[in-house]
Amino acid sequence: MKYLHWNEQTITDFSDKTVSDAYDTGYVFTRIGKGCMQQTRSVRINLTKFKLSSENRRILKKVTHLKLSTFVLPLADYDFTIGKLAKDFYENKFGAGIMSAQKIKEMITDTKRSNFNMIIKYTEKQKSSFLGFSICYINKDIIHYSYPFYDLNASKDIGLGMMTLAIEYAQEKGLKYVYLGSLQRPTDTYKLQFSGIEWFDGASWSTDLEEVKKLLSETNTK
Repeated sequence: MKYLHWNEQTITDFSDKTVSDAYDTGYVFTRIGKGCMQQTRSVRINLTKFKLSSENRRILKKVTHLKLSTFVLPLADYDFTIGKLAKDFYENKFGAGIMSAQKIKEMITDTKRSNFNMIIKYTEKQKSSFLGFSICYINKDIIHYSYPFYDLNASKDIGLGMMTLAIEYAQEKGLKYVYLGSLQRPTDTYKLQFSGIEWFDGASWSTDLEEVKKLLSETNTK
């Protein structure tokens, strides 16, 4: 699966300002290596403009059984079942070889190689067993919600429910933006259903959703 990007850079200054400024110019952290960032058709939510829509609320009602917990990385109690869950998820969704259990372990446990500093864990309320995770970068201003994976036998709404819960969490924490990765495939339009959406067009941030929907539909014909 080829990842859409226009430019690439490797940073050595990991201060909040440096990282936030890079995200503000369309760059996002990758799993390629420490400090590696790629400029892409990034999509984010301006949390000052975010309010739950009726559709967002409908999704949340479908996942009332979910509990969100956050953990600072590296994860001390990493278990191989986490990597297996991720590998099975990405293989089923995108094909073989997209994500290995070893790469997931690296991102969660090796701060010398990983750019990510927080993991969100989703469990069933009243139970300790996990249903899903998202490997994230967070600072005082932004959160990059990335690399989500979950039990494919769980509710069909769990993926969108996890994302919506993370957005609520970020707003409650007083952050400015939630970054949701990139817009590169027609199926990525699900990221556009939130209020406060902005996308990076290669030069600046746009709120023209019809334009980006057209761009995404055109990728399906190429």
